[in-house]
Amino acid sequence: MVVGYEAIAVNPLSIYRLRLQRKRLLWRAFLKRRQLRPVTNRMDRLRDQPILLFSTMRNERIRLPYFLDHYRRLGIDHFLVVDNASDDGTHEYLAQQPDVSLWSAEAGYKQSRFGMDWIMHLLRRHGAGRWCLTVDVDEFLVYPYCETRPLRALTDWLDSSGTRTFSAMLLDMYPKGAMHEQPYREGQSPFEIAQYFDSGNYTISRNWHYHNLWIQGGPRARLFFASQPRQAPAMNKIPLVKWHRSYAYISSTHMLLPRGLNLTYEQDGGEKPSGCLLHAKFLDTFAAKAEEEMKRGQHYADSHEYRAYRDGLARERDLWCTWSEKYINWRQLEILGLMSKGNWA
Repeated sequence: MVVGYEAIAVNPLSIYRLRLQRKRLLWRAFLKRRQLRPVTNRMDRLRDQPILLFSTMRNERIRLPYFLDHYRRLGIDHFLVVDNASDDGTHEYLAQQPDVSLWSAEAGYKQSRFGMDWIMHLLRRHGAGRWCLTVDVDEFLVYPYCETRPLRALTDWLDSSGTRTFSAMLLDMYPKGAMHEQPYREGQSPFEIAQYFDSGNYTISRNWHYHNLWIQGGPRARLFFASQPRQAPAMNKIPLVKWHRSYAYISSTHMLLPRGLNLTYEQDGGEKPSGCLLHAKFLDTFAAKAEEEMKRGQHYADSHEYRAYRDGLARERDLWCTWSEKYINWRQLEILGLMSKGNWA
């Protein structure tokens, strides 16, 4: 996507406040390290510059085989996972994987800043100087040339161009027809079922305080937040970062401090390379998951988002519409303006 250049004013007081905010976030993560119990730590087996994946999850056993296989194929060298009190076999399955280091956290997800305190401690301790991808278990990265070029080709190019972050728009994928009528099987690609996405109903604005883009839209805005579009979930993410111990995620992976890391678009015209996170949330498991998270109350704004999902699913279980687009590949997403190869040839 093209974002024209506009001068960004420098406010010394604002910079000072952002620096304090970053220090508070880093201190929080340091304190919350006590909530993490190491289960398996296989970091000593890594080569010098591994590409690492970080994730927090709970009760995601059915998704794990495909999730791990997808990122292994892309070139992830090691997975660092925080399991938040799973009771469905997630913990045991991850502990058996030779390329997974696992930590257990019994504390509240909400009280850990929705898992980001735990992840930031691991990023600070194990990710410094390395390319780190932070995603949820239902997010699948696609990027320019991903079918033929491993993730290391992308990170090598980013290194050579002096780029520290790589942005990706969250793209909600969904099936045609009722979700509950199309059961998902363990190990199956979720995109055999969730084949469709919204191609054009997105709004983009710039957050002048943090210098990042703010994207909303897709089926969640269209169906679950139609009466409150400003409350729809953010679709902008910066999941891939050449990490430094001084960096901090502010809200999930939507934005970072220092805020210069959020300038993932060209300010002098043109485009920087970007990707998409194919979001496989809307499977037949979703209704039960939404109900569980409503009862736990461990999500943002008293689980307001999951409340909207529950109410929306009560009205309509089919997210497909006549404007839905069937997913083909990354080139299709580039043509639609949802991602860009920029000047990476």
